[in-house]
Amino acid sequence: MAEEETAAEVERVQSGDEEALRRERRRERKRKRLLKEAEKAEKRGVCYLSRVPPHMNPLRLRQILSQYGEIGRVYLTPEDASNQMRRKKAGGFRGQEFSEGWVEFIDKKVAKRVASSLNGEQIGGKKRSSIYYDLWNIKYLSKFKWDDLKEETEIKNATREQKLVLELSAAKKERDFYLSKVDQSKAISMIGERLKKKQKIEMLPKVVRHFPQKRPAGNEAGESKGLLSRDILAGVFGGSS
Repeated sequence: MAEEETAAEVERVQSGDEEALRRERRRERKRKRLLKEAEKAEKRGVCYLSRVPPHMNPLRLRQILSQYGEIGRVYLTPEDASNQMRRKKAGGFRGQEFSEGWVEFIDKKVAKRVASSLNGEQIGGKKRSSIYYDLWNIKYLSKFKWDDLKEETEIKNATREQKLVLELSAAKKERDFYLSKVDQSKAISMIGERLKKKQKIEMLPKVVRHFPQKRPAGNEAGESKGLLSRDILAGVFGGSS
């Protein structure tokens, strides 16, 4: 019995060691992969576009710049929604446009060469193209990596969200102030109308109606009744008339 328990314990230890060994091997493979990616990232270069021509999109930009060298990743910042709304209302381009962008070249030497040779030059291409006469606004970012862009984008998004919250709060305060002024104006108008009605009533002339008065019939009846009673008393008691 003791021998069986010892064998089971040894087996558990061995299985635990194997599991730990497998975890260690996975960590080692992951570390090597990250090192390779870091080495590749060190060899890559990023170019910044301060202005993206109208009707330009990531796919079209990749197609144009790929003729100068191998491209890794491309990111273009969408324009502000309010600008897009104003352009659509004015009857302009209804598609998505971009304000700025970043292009990652696999070789930083190629990125430097592309930025120095294209900056300020005409984009060209087909003459009927909408971007034929546009100029490149491109700059090589020294010691800048794609991970830095992610951090910058996150910061910009957080800043944009915070700004949006502040704008919404200001708009809500302005709306509440406007509604309070409207209610106050309505109340003042109602008070003014009541005062006008009261003044009109006070200014109206008082009407005094005069009715013809008749002599009361009761007095004549009373006088004749008094005379009759005196005559009767005189006849009864023999008084002189």
